[in-house]
This record gives sequence, C-alpha cells and structure tokens, in this order.
Amino acid sequence: MTSSRTPSFAHRICCALAFFLFLMPRVAVAAEDVPARCQGTDMLTEMQTKYPDAYKKVMAESNALPNTEAVLWKIEKPGIPVSYLFGTMHLSDPRVATLSPTVKDAIAHSKSVTLEVADLSDKAVAAAMAKMAALIVYTDGTSLKAALSEQEYQDVQKTVSKAGMPGELAASMKPWLVSMLLATSDCERKQLAAGKTVLDLQVAAEAQTHGTPITGLETIEDQLGALASIPDDQQIAMLKVGLKFIDRADDMTETLVQMYAKRQIGAAMPFQLALAAESGTSPSVFDGFKKSLLIDRNARMSTAAQPLLDKGNAFIAVGALHLPGPTGLVSLLRESGYTVTPVE
Repeated sequence: MTSSRTPSFAHRICCALAFFLFLMPRVAVAAEDVPARCQGTDMLTEMQTKYPDAYKKVMAESNALPNTEAVLWKIEKPGIPVSYLFGTMHLSDPRVATLSPTVKDAIAHSKSVTLEVADLSDKAVAAAMAKMAALIVYTDGTSLKAALSEQEYQDVQKTVSKAGMPGELAASMKPWLVSMLLATSDCERKQLAAGKTVLDLQVAAEAQTHGTPITGLETIEDQLGALASIPDDQQIAMLKVGLKFIDRADDMTETLVQMYAKRQIGAAMPFQLALAAESGTSPSVFDGFKKSLLIDRNARMSTAAQPLLDKGNAFIAVGALHLPGPTGLVSLLRESGYTVTPVE
C-alpha cells in the first residue's frame, strides 16, 4: 500500500468502526432477550476465598489510597458558591446508573454541569475517529495478528464480531481499541441496545431537565490521544491479559459494580494488577495506562475544572477512577486551594 493511499484506507476503517461502535448498540432487541440487569460473580470476593494473599495485598493497597470513601464531593472556597465533584462509572447497571436524591439535588442547584466529554453524538464520535485515524488503526502495514498467538487472534476476531463488526477488521485495530471491546460484556451491549444509558448520560439527562448547560473537560480527540499514547508493547501486553479472562466479562462488570457500590473504587487498579500477576504478566505493563489515562489526564482535568469551580455552583462528573490517590482530582484540587469534603 502506498503512503498516498493510507489515509483513505484508515478513514474508511475508522468510519466503519464509528458506525458499528456507536450506532449499532441502538438497534432494537427483543425485550425477552434483555435481563433486568446483568449478572456476574464478584471476582474480588472470589479472590478473597481462592487467593487470600492476593486479596490482602489488593485491599491493603486500596485502603492506603486516599480519597476513596465517597463518589460525591463538596468543593468550597471562601466567597464562592459551593460546587460538587461526582465520580461516575461508565455502566448502565441500575445499581450504578441511578442518581441518588443528594446527587439530583446537587445538579438541580448547579448553574453548570460538566462531563468528561460534552458531545458524544454519533456525528461527533465519527468525525473524531476519522480525524484521528492513525491513533485507532494501523496505517503502516502493521498487523495486530503478528503480535498474538493463533488462539489469541481468534479470540480477538470473535470479540470484534460480537461487537457487530467484520472479524477481518481485527488485524488493523490498535490493541487499546480491542481491549475496550473486551471490557464490554454481551449483556451490557444488550442493555444499551434496549435503550438503557450509562451513569454519565443520566447526569446529562438530569441537567437537561433543569435547562442547565453541559460542557466537557476534554474532547473526544483528547481521549483518543490518551489511549493511543500508551506504548504499543504495553497495549499488546494489556490486551493479552484481557484475553486470558475473555469469558469473564460479566464477572468483571459485576466486580466494578460492587467496588462502586461499596466505595472500594481504590481497589480497581490493584485488582487489575493482581489479575495481571495471576496470568504471569508483570504489573509494569500498566505503567503507561496509569500515566496516560490517570496521572496526566487528572492534571489536565484539574486545570480545566478550576475556572468552572471559581465561578461556583458547578457540578463536575468524571469517571470515579480519576478521584482517589495522591494524583487524583480530590488531592489536586486541595493542592490548588479548595476545600474538598466527602458527601456520599
């Protein structure tokens, strides 16, 4: 393939991905095929029984992490109206995607609501993916197939097919994208197809009922850039870990739901590292993920949030993993002079 033809190829692939990833989930499914909620096994509880030493290590690291005790935080500074920071989970499970009365009241009294990304419309996503083609698919002749065993690649093709895309697209996909597909269970896809929405969109819908403007801390391009900036060898290693647990997508989701409900979100990353160790993979393969997706993004989010907080009456909702830890948003905002206290 010549270089002059590469952008056109990438553009076609990305447009196809955008269509299948963001339009196909809305195709109607029969009501009898959609459970009230997804079912799974809490793998953290399972670890407590099967691998007690690993469980103790995960929980010790989680308990040592600051700012894990709440998902809703009050933000104050003298002379400025109160604002709120809310940690979400990008899932449709009703145990997560149901706004509490306290959260609803905070949104109702806010003059602005800010999500990670304001515009997740099909048009915006498709445009961003086409624009950032080289971050999503290989455009230099590299094939994902060459980095995986035959069985691993077959599993990747199955995953891509289950997501509604032709299996032959798998060879061109960047590993991070396949990992995202792996993280979404078949049940969750059915929930979304049936019209259920993730918690972030529940926040947006609540804001709309009050006519509150919605803005974003980031753009879709920002997020794609962060994902793609993880070193390629680490992307592949992380994908290999995910493939070892390919049949446990519902269990992974249930584990995250339980962590969120129990306010144990600080256990999420130590748990993931424990799974990596269990599969014989060094936890260091997640270093790029932690730096790009958490540490660096948290710093940018904190900077973007402060002008909103300085006006007061702001409600900011981001993934819950961005809140805890010394480089989390709660700590960063305190370092910037705000008083941040747990609410719920």
